[in-house]
Parts: sequence; C-alpha cells; structure tokens
Amino acid sequence: MDAEGQKNHLKAYGVTYWTLDKQLKVKWLLNYRGGSFLLPDVAEIQRECQIRGVSFEVISDAKTEEILELISSPSQNMESVVLEKAPKVAVYSPKGNLPWDDAVTMVLSYAEIPYETIYDEEVLNDALVLYDWLHLHHEDFTGQYGKFYRTYKSAAWYIEEKKQAEELAEKLGYAKVSEQKLAVALKIRDYVVGGGFMFAMCSATDSFDIALSAEGVDICEPMFDGDASEPDYQSKIDYNKTFAFKDFILERNPNIYEFSSIDMTSTRQIPMLTDYFTLMDFSAKWDPIPTMLCQNHTALVKGFMGQTTAFTREEIKSNVLVMGENKTNGEAKYIHGIKGKGFFTFYGGHDPEDYTHKVGDPKTELELHPTSPGYRLILNNVLFPAAKKKKQKT
Repeated sequence: MDAEGQKNHLKAYGVTYWTLDKQLKVKWLLNYRGGSFLLPDVAEIQRECQIRGVSFEVISDAKTEEILELISSPSQNMESVVLEKAPKVAVYSPKGNLPWDDAVTMVLSYAEIPYETIYDEEVLNDALVLYDWLHLHHEDFTGQYGKFYRTYKSAAWYIEEKKQAEELAEKLGYAKVSEQKLAVALKIRDYVVGGGFMFAMCSATDSFDIALSAEGVDICEPMFDGDASEPDYQSKIDYNKTFAFKDFILERNPNIYEFSSIDMTSTRQIPMLTDYFTLMDFSAKWDPIPTMLCQNHTALVKGFMGQTTAFTREEIKSNVLVMGENKTNGEAKYIHGIKGKGFFTFYGGHDPEDYTHKVGDPKTELELHPTSPGYRLILNNVLFPAAKKKKQKT
C-alpha cells in the first residue's frame, strides 16, 4: 500500500473487505509500506486482485515471519492488527436525487464495498442496531435546510426538498423538521454510545453537534420553521451535549451559508495550490486506533473545500484527537473521538478530489484517482470496525 508498489489503493480496500466477507482473516500491517494488508495465499484472492487491478505480492512463510518479526520489534513504529469480520455498513442519506454527490458512497461503490442506505424513518425505528458503521451524508440536523436559503430559495430542488422534509416530519408525528432531525440526531448519539462507529463529512459534522447542543431550543428563523427563533438562544446552548465541539458561536443570519464559528471556510486564507493538511504520526503499538485511521502512502494530503471545510482548533474539546491539521492556519481537518462504548470521526470538506465542489457540479470519476490519499482516509474508517479489539496497554 505504499506509493510505489500499489496502483489502485482504493480498490485494495475492497479486496480486503471481500476477503473478510469470505470469513478469512486479514492482518493490517500498520506503518509497513503504507499500511499494507497481509492476506491468505488463496488463488481466489489473487484472481480477485487481478480482476480489480490491485497490485499484490506473493511471499513465502519465511518472508511473512520476517516481516512480522520486524513489525513486532520495539524499535519499529509498526503494529500488526487482525481484521476479523466485514463490517455491515449503512449510509444515512435521503432517497431523492439531490444536486450534489457524496464522497463516501462514491468510494464505497468504486471499491466495491457493499452498503445500505437508510434515512429518518429507519433510524427512528431503531434500524441502526443492524449496522457496525454509519456514515452521515451531507446533511443538516438543525432544520435549516443546509442554510441554502439565500442562493437557492427559488430553486425547484430546494422547494421540493423543504416540502418533502415537512411532509416526512408530519408523517412521523413532529410539528417541525428541526424537532424531527433532533430526534434522529439523538438516536444516532445513542447508537454511538452503545458501541457503534459513526463517520461524518462536511456539514453533517458541525450541524450534528449543533443540533445536540440546541436540544429544546428554537434556533431556526421563520423561513425555516414558520416562527421566530428564541431570543438570546446562544446563551442556552449546552456544549456538554456535543461530541466534538465547544464554545462555538451560532450564525444567526439565515442569508449566510454557515452554521457557526466551528467551520473555517470563510476565514481561511489559503490559496488552492498550497492548501494541504498533514496527517499526525502516532505510536502504532500504543495508539493503534488513530494509527489505523491515518494509514496512507503520504503524510501530506491535498486540502478540499465544503460547506464545512475545516474545524477551528480552539473549539475542539480536549478529549478529541486531531489526526489531520493545517497548523499554519490553526485548523483541524480530520478528528476522532470516543463516546460511550463507540467511536466517531469527523472529516472536513466535501470531496477529496474536487477542490470546490458546488451544487450541480458533475460527480468525481474515481477511475481517475485510484491512489487518492484523501479518499484512503474514508476507507480506513470503513475497515476500522473489523479490527480485533485488544486490551489497552497500561
């Protein structure tokens, strides 16, 4: 899985998932040649690699032992992690065709990793217990329809989306879309606390935390929910309820395409050609989880924009791990935390291979980006629940 040896990093994750789905175990060699996978020498797996265009090497038992011995050496920042079971993947996404694509569903499809799409009705009916891993599609959990009001309030897709959301909320017994979205956010919170793994990108990251923090508080202006927001609602925000963020200031103006001070899209001063973020270097033996989530063939990853592009460092809770950052701009791009028995990862930006993906833009063709380090981070998270849980070293 290094830069020189692998011609299709993304499909390599798919072959690994396919192997796990065949009830075969895999070893993930953290920090060894870009986070390589050690698979059983089975003719069927070799054939699958050839069909999918994935580079592989066949090695002897002696060579395998030599590699594993090197990895286990205390002098090496490497670790071998056993992957045991193909995780069952769900994507939280509306059923309709919205005028934007989702990086996670695109890379899952390209890597040929199966997933099921669920939305509000399924979540509220406790379907999350069926899944090991949940991705939150580009979503607004605050009931403000993505804050697209100023630019798209007259667009047919926006009018239709708002109408469908209101009809669904009424069908499910809620007076407002914001109340229904909060109920969904609380179900997702409980899923994570109970041991689930949640991954979110773009606006799903901060809008999820904002919805939790504003439980019982009306932060929506009249064009969103038909009545005025509560006076001085900022003072009623409860940061203790959030997963990742603290001390943020909500954006009250409905005409501004921003939820809060969490996101740095409007304040960052970075030209596109120099927009990169750095992956942090963790101890593979002592911190295998963040090491796993940061496996890549480069530590320097191209930046990319989104409604929520990157997170203000000062507004991230101290118990949340920053795994990717642009230090010169004081922003975090890729963060991870524990909530109850479960885990969450937030990844800023919309599409790792489309710098300024706009509403209505054509989707990215991943055939043109088979070695994308930005997309590899998504797939690290997909495989993470497959890892055999080890006792913490103390």
